Amino acid sequence: LVVQSNLASTYQFLGRREEALSLRRVVYSGRVNLVGEDHRGTLGAAVNYASTLFALDHYAEARALLRKTVPAAQRVLGENHMITLKMRKVYAQSLCGDPAATLDD
Repeated sequence: LVVQSNLASTYQFLGRREEALSLRRVVYSGRVNLVGEDHRGTLGAAVNYASTLFALDHYAEARALLRKTVPAAQRVLGENHMITLKMRKVYAQSLCGDPAATLDD
């Protein structure tokens, strides 16, 4: 999973976002299956996955993932941990970037 995550980062850096997204999804699912949703590694994979979703304008999917993972990050890592803060940033960006977003989001 570590190698796949690094490869996804490389793909994203190179602008190959669809390939990065595919690997991010695999890494996140693998982490969930391996160590559970509340593990630090899983939360890190979740924020990477959400960031890639955002980069591809998949705003609603990014928000859906983050609505589930932000509370876990707050509980496990704390309000001021870098992963928690990045999750909240990506959530806010997905709201701002999505013309279909509503006040209910």
